[in-house]
Amino acid sequence: MLRWCLRISLLQQYHRQQHKLTVAEDLFDFHRVTSDTNDCSNTQSKEANPAITKVDLDPYGSPAAFLDSAVQCVADGGILMCSATDMAVLAGGNPEVCFSKYGSYPVRGKYCHEMALRILLACIESHAIRHKRYIVPVISVHMDFYIRVFVRIFTSASTVKTSPLKISHVYQCVGCNSFHLQNVGRINSKDKRNVALPNFCPTVPQECCECGHKFVMGGPIWSDPIHDKEWATSILSNVQAMSGAYPAYAKISAVLTSVSQELVNAPLFVSLHSLCATLKCTNPTMAMFHSALRNAGYQISGSHVDPLALKTDAPMSVIWDIMRCWVKLHPVKSRPGADPSNRILSQEPKLQASFSQATGGLVARKSPRFVPNPEKYWGPKAKAGRPLKTPHMDNCEFRFTANTLEAGDRTSISK
Repeated sequence: MLRWCLRISLLQQYHRQQHKLTVAEDLFDFHRVTSDTNDCSNTQSKEANPAITKVDLDPYGSPAAFLDSAVQCVADGGILMCSATDMAVLAGGNPEVCFSKYGSYPVRGKYCHEMALRILLACIESHAIRHKRYIVPVISVHMDFYIRVFVRIFTSASTVKTSPLKISHVYQCVGCNSFHLQNVGRINSKDKRNVALPNFCPTVPQECCECGHKFVMGGPIWSDPIHDKEWATSILSNVQAMSGAYPAYAKISAVLTSVSQELVNAPLFVSLHSLCATLKCTNPTMAMFHSALRNAGYQISGSHVDPLALKTDAPMSVIWDIMRCWVKLHPVKSRPGADPSNRILSQEPKLQASFSQATGGLVARKSPRFVPNPEKYWGPKAKAGRPLKTPHMDNCEFRFTANTLEAGDRTSISK
């Protein structure tokens, strides 16, 4: 029900904003919706002249089988809404299955849920460009146990040629979890046509410069912005003005608040706890780490995906330099063997970090960015038709002998 509340509210707000309607003038009535029991892909493919302005894909599991027909039937400038609940696949639990469905390899990391969003966007883009179309993300969110994206579909043969500039591969170190992105295509500055060319060799060496371990490669993923911040801010103000009309107002407001504060040009994120776990050191506060990056001249924000996420435009070398400066103030014991922390801390920081309060740092928020689950054990339940098999031990007696443990039939326990 929460997903439908968010879906309907965002769809109504989008409709009003596109047509410049007030609430009283809103003509978006759901009684005009008709049902069709035919196959979804066949129904969408029958649309010879795309005239459907809004398409919503919400299958049980992966939407990959419906994407090709969906991107064709949406009208030019229309919106495609797509959900995916196969998070075990998209988050890296079954990478070979993810590649077979979405054409991308996931990488296990703290940012796996944001990477799942970017894998889905890259998959939609790959289907769209086959038909001289491209996507523009409006908002992309991870909520509860699923992901959902809202994208607009446009037609332009010239813009499709720049698609390689929006797609990147991910290189992640297996030792310290540092990651680097590299676009599939590049622009030749000497060519005035701005044609995307194949990119050069990977920007990362064979071994990580920080800890000396190998890299694994994931992707390709969508590396362009996944939100329209102006749209999210506008919708948030409208939702706050009508808070009583939304039963799930707390959740909707929390998601939109987090989205409106994210850095749009910082794909993926680092986790402060993960950095400290690698070095086996105490954690600096979020405010101190934010200040250190801002004092160094970089931007930083949180993420709607993880309360401990740090999205920044700073390179990994700067992040590790800040952690080296922190460890100098809070020393740790050296670890035996080839532990990544030994190699990282053996290098002198090139940047002298300042943890003093920076201008524009973290401030007290008037509204929460994350709300607790509505009930205990919230999340996907077991598949229907498979009853749980639990042993019944109510009427058992246990006899303890010298070498064995035997079960009897009485309710008392004797020794």
